Amino acid sequence: MCGINGIISNNISEENLVTLIQKMNVLLKHRGPDASLFYSDENVAFGHTRLSIIDLSEISNQPFYSSDNRYVIVYNGELYNYKQLKLSLQQSAHGSGSIPYIFKTQSDTEVVLAAYIKWGKQCLNYFNGMFAFAIYDKHTKQTFIARDRFGVKPLYYHYYNDAFIFSSEIRAIINCGLKSFSLNKDAISEYTQYQSINAPNTIVKGVKLLEPGSYIEIVNNNPTITTYYTPEIKPTEKISYKETTTKINELLHQSVQFRLEADVPFGAFLSGGIDSSAIVGIMSNISSEPINTFNISFDESEFSESKYAKQISKKFNTNHTEIKLTPEHFLKTLPEALDKMDSPGGDGINTYIVSKATKNAGITMAMSGIGGDELFAGYDVFKNLYSIQNKQWLNLFPKFIRVGAGKSIVLKKKNIRNLKLAEVLSQDKINIDNCYELSRSLFTKKQLETLIKLNNKITLNNYNLKYPDYILSTISIKEITTYLTNTLLRDTDQMSMAVALEVREPFLDYKLVDYVLNVSDEYKFPTTPKKLLIDSLNGLVPNEIINRPKMGFTLPWKYWMQNELKDFCQKNIVSLEQKNIFQTNSINNLWNAFLKNDATITWSRIWHLVVLNYWIDKNKIKID
Repeated sequence: MCGINGIISNNISEENLVTLIQKMNVLLKHRGPDASLFYSDENVAFGHTRLSIIDLSEISNQPFYSSDNRYVIVYNGELYNYKQLKLSLQQSAHGSGSIPYIFKTQSDTEVVLAAYIKWGKQCLNYFNGMFAFAIYDKHTKQTFIARDRFGVKPLYYHYYNDAFIFSSEIRAIINCGLKSFSLNKDAISEYTQYQSINAPNTIVKGVKLLEPGSYIEIVNNNPTITTYYTPEIKPTEKISYKETTTKINELLHQSVQFRLEADVPFGAFLSGGIDSSAIVGIMSNISSEPINTFNISFDESEFSESKYAKQISKKFNTNHTEIKLTPEHFLKTLPEALDKMDSPGGDGINTYIVSKATKNAGITMAMSGIGGDELFAGYDVFKNLYSIQNKQWLNLFPKFIRVGAGKSIVLKKKNIRNLKLAEVLSQDKINIDNCYELSRSLFTKKQLETLIKLNNKITLNNYNLKYPDYILSTISIKEITTYLTNTLLRDTDQMSMAVALEVREPFLDYKLVDYVLNVSDEYKFPTTPKKLLIDSLNGLVPNEIINRPKMGFTLPWKYWMQNELKDFCQKNIVSLEQKNIFQTNSINNLWNAFLKNDATITWSRIWHLVVLNYWIDKNKIKID
């Protein structure tokens, strides 16, 4: 796990390219504290900062060169099936030659490079892992850049004045000295609505995020982007429920087994929920040594999951660390966490806190249960949208009747849930595609219109319902390609790598994802949360965990924002109002409504705006 940088330009001297790339390396030092090196050649410069996980020797430092010195790679991530691929590459003729590739390291980096030399861009179809990498061919002067299937590892880029620049983080691009950057005003509506921005757009004008499952080919300084993978439903021959759960169990165990490969101490985040408990249980069954587990606890008992985490720790005999988070500790850590944030968002602070504590305990790699809810229909959005899709009779009523019914619901009890329900009923046609965006939006359309000046039309990645028996898988794809990729994975990467901690997500093994997406609703229907996953675990997770209330991994934000964090929030709200991005007084009105406990304005509808202002000021972003 590392940080990568690169610049390709015919208009910048090699000397200046080196200056820029070295500065970018410094800006990514937190991602890779073990080594910082660069490569340059006329119009190309690559930089790399290394966090050593596999093959800790210096010979595996990057930029890494092929055995014939023709190819150069900078690589961020882990290739989980690298040992299997390495064996294959050692046993077959390589590239245009007649002899197998001769490896000089035990690293997965060299396997990625050798696979590219042999299979070209088709190598991506062989990879099982999380990655972002760039390979330069000295002979053809061409560059190949790729990102993993689900976007676990980021790859940002900017194309300006015949210069193509890329990096693992936005800040390395905007602060390297290439040019000045300004706020992407066209993305503010999306950020306000979803607390993040969907790839390929970002908060910075002109800076793009390579979409998951995509690669870039740069020939004669002209970049071309191609998608090589998208999650999709491909119905197969139906098998029994028992066979299905057996297969899921097999794939999940294989995924965890792959991800235990590391030459450094490792552990796991343990919330005490089904997903993290399942991962810890499987890790414990596989490992010969006790697993190190980490959990955040609070004085506010309604937010603390520590008793459940302790129960799982005791069951699997883990070395457990409970991180007690008080308001005082949080306030002390908050500026540090915000300063580490590469891109603004409403989440991520909690990940930073648990990541820092995990790293301080001597752990370099940690497992996470991210992806379990999206894959196994764990969120309320699955049940709600499933219900909507099966109530198409609502469309038989004239729109004015549905609108009237919605108003009556709001009059009875005005809260954000009922406001959204009323907006659902007011749609021209009620279905999953129309309702999914609203379900993930922090505001109704009417609320948003009072806030945003540039309220451009926002469309999340749509995946139309092609298969009536796969409603839940259709929702899963929407969740995976939007909320998971652009919020959860982005925040996990930026906040864990801020302290040089690698996080791995077993639920996002593409073989597991592809299989579960092709399980029909008949086996998945959420009569109880994640029943398919639970049945696949064969009693691994105790009933006390399965039947506990779902809490989510969150902090007591409302209490803190109205008390200990009130002055901090107030300062940033006033500053944001003065930036003239939003409608006049709209942000102040929102803040005051929150302080008065307006049921339609919860903490999450405020916090990401506080963070937005802090991030703009911290990074000195221009507002045109």
